[in-house]
Amino acid sequence: MLKIGDFSKLSRISIRMLRHYDEMGLLHPENTNADTGYRFYSEEQLALAYRITALKNMGFSLATILEVLNTYSDSTALAEFLQVRQTETREEAEALKQRMRLLETAINRLREDELAMKYDVILKTIPERYVASVRKTIPAYDQEGMLWQIMMSETATMNLQQAENCYSLAVFHDEEYKEEDVDVEIQITVKGNYINTENVVFKKVTEIEAASAIYKGSYEQITAVNHAVADWVRDNEYEFNGPMFCIYHVSPGQTSNPDDLVTEVCYPIKRK
Repeated sequence: MLKIGDFSKLSRISIRMLRHYDEMGLLHPENTNADTGYRFYSEEQLALAYRITALKNMGFSLATILEVLNTYSDSTALAEFLQVRQTETREEAEALKQRMRLLETAINRLREDELAMKYDVILKTIPERYVASVRKTIPAYDQEGMLWQIMMSETATMNLQQAENCYSLAVFHDEEYKEEDVDVEIQITVKGNYINTENVVFKKVTEIEAASAIYKGSYEQITAVNHAVADWVRDNEYEFNGPMFCIYHVSPGQTSNPDDLVTEVCYPIKRK
């Protein structure tokens, strides 16, 4: 039998921590003297002490280690559990790597570009949605209101139910900027089932990962916002993956003051 001090030296676990292990049921002494309260450990318990230390070094909390020791009694089950943890750790490491890249690029942009202070770009997932959609070629971008008028007119009697997380947005399908005859689609997220009209189509839109920037004020800022998003996409090793769209959080239909408009510019992206 080993006194607690000797066991502490051999296991490289402090006496204070050994007492804590005892209190939480992680590693009880082999024997405790009823008169003195002295704790004694067996040499065989060193293997358990080493396993606890090894699991701590892998990043497990003491509560999790206790659960692991009580649940995974054989080496095969423990190996399978550790393999799952290995996969999770690898994913966490990749997420941490991505955060480091975001920090680095944000610092560089702030040092080099005054616009970076004005427009923050984030990575965002737009969930799968069921939408009412109108898509047409219109004379110019500033004629988008034509599409909203069609939407309102042809759905006026349908009593459309907006989804809880409702998006009102416009998708710009042209591969380049055009002065005229632009391909634009508007969407409103709805719930329920509806029959298509002459110009309104109800459809499901798949989940989209996008680089997103929100700005307040007139649409004259769009070029600067696009520049900020493009820099972010380049610096973070993404590439564009679909048509750009704008989410209207506060639209011209809600305010006549351009300074009160709130618009979110989104560019679908994917890893290079």
